[in-house]
Amino acid sequence: MGKKKQAASTPATAALDAAGISYVAHSYTHSDSAESYGAEAAQQLGVSGDRVFKTLMVSTGSNATEDLAVAVVPVAAMLDLKAIGTALGKKKAQMADKAAAQRRSGYVLGGISPFGQRQRSTTVIDSSAQQFETVFISGGRRGFSLEIAPQDAAKATNAMWASITS
Repeated sequence: MGKKKQAASTPATAALDAAGISYVAHSYTHSDSAESYGAEAAQQLGVSGDRVFKTLMVSTGSNATEDLAVAVVPVAAMLDLKAIGTALGKKKAQMADKAAAQRRSGYVLGGISPFGQRQRSTTVIDSSAQQFETVFISGGRRGFSLEIAPQDAAKATNAMWASITS
């Protein structure tokens, strides 16, 4: 993968730049009427939904605002809450409260990136990413994705690999 294209800096790109990790930035026009941010990204980028990954925040605590973790899964798949709970060594997980996810990550919904989050969280990337040379992951705002080698994404987030989709 070559050097990155010039694009407006986000905390995600700043974090990857600081770590010396290569990526290619891709911008597209986001529609406020899009029903699925991930499906929109795949369509706009012209890439299969199994190669575009969404970033979801989950909670493994007693409520959806505490003990947050990050799940990175293909937009064409559903997160398996039991599987991510197991990967994190917990009995269960639930989707995090939306406001808590935005506060913790520093990003808005539909633009949450696993890179450069305000407060670092344990990250799990679905193992299906490893079959691709590069994957597309949110760059920190709606309409902005980063093409990155899966191993570099894991390195940048200190992520673990697990099968976390159903």
